[in-house]
Amino acid sequence: MGFQINTNIGALKAYNALSSLNSKTQKAQLRLATQKRINSVADDTSGFNVGKSLDQKVKLMQSAQGNVGSAKDMLATAESQLISIKDMLTQIRSKQADASNPAADKASIANDIKSIALEIDSAIATTKFNDTNLLMSGASGTATGFNFQTGASSSDTLNVNYGEFIGGAGTVTGGSATNVHADIATDLSAAIAVTDSTISTLDIDSFETAVDNALGAIGNYTQRLDAKDDFLTSAIANSQASVSRLFDADMATEQLNATKSSIGGQAATAMLAQLNFAPQAVLQLLG
Repeated sequence: MGFQINTNIGALKAYNALSSLNSKTQKAQLRLATQKRINSVADDTSGFNVGKSLDQKVKLMQSAQGNVGSAKDMLATAESQLISIKDMLTQIRSKQADASNPAADKASIANDIKSIALEIDSAIATTKFNDTNLLMSGASGTATGFNFQTGASSSDTLNVNYGEFIGGAGTVTGGSATNVHADIATDLSAAIAVTDSTISTLDIDSFETAVDNALGAIGNYTQRLDAKDDFLTSAIANSQASVSRLFDADMATEQLNATKSSIGGQAATAMLAQLNFAPQAVLQLLG
């Protein structure tokens, strides 16, 4: 031991050790309090940047997953109505078959067909999802499809376009549906204007083909959306796991660190007290 008393080197070293231990204790206790490993950028600069980038992508993918859900709901709405329309077309065919009976009241059958046709026209004109018409083109652009962002990137989109089979520029004569496919407009107009003498010549093949094509497209788009939904679910879970590894504190480890640093701090405090009085030994030389 030296005999300098102006500067207590040993006590200063003990103080530095105590300060370091107190800092470690506080950091561990803060992590225990917040359950976060990174509480400031200084804790892990690269980890913070990577984690925030991943967290942003998670939020974007969650929004994209919401878009996928909305697209599926929209398709389900259109599908339900198109199936209903197909069933009504089957009813029209059944009425045509009934009219082939010489004893049938063809005038009443014609009125039945006209009633069914008007209901189909109403279904086409009023089927909407969030105020957007699904079975006619127009301001909503059904004929060119609906764009949905289905990934973290703004360029990761899916154009849902079944309107090419049912949307167009045609107008149903005697009905209210406008901007529908020409085949639909022609066949439905004829059904609305049917008479007992035109029942046998009424042709709805093109209309039914358009409905079948639209239903097929909806089925294909739904399959694609299901695949995207599955991918997003997996990607979100994996990204959140990575964010957790970067930001979440290991509570058991931090408790051990806090306990170790706390005990070390108590020992350093005791040693600092002893070293602080060590220069008193010089007094013996002055006696």
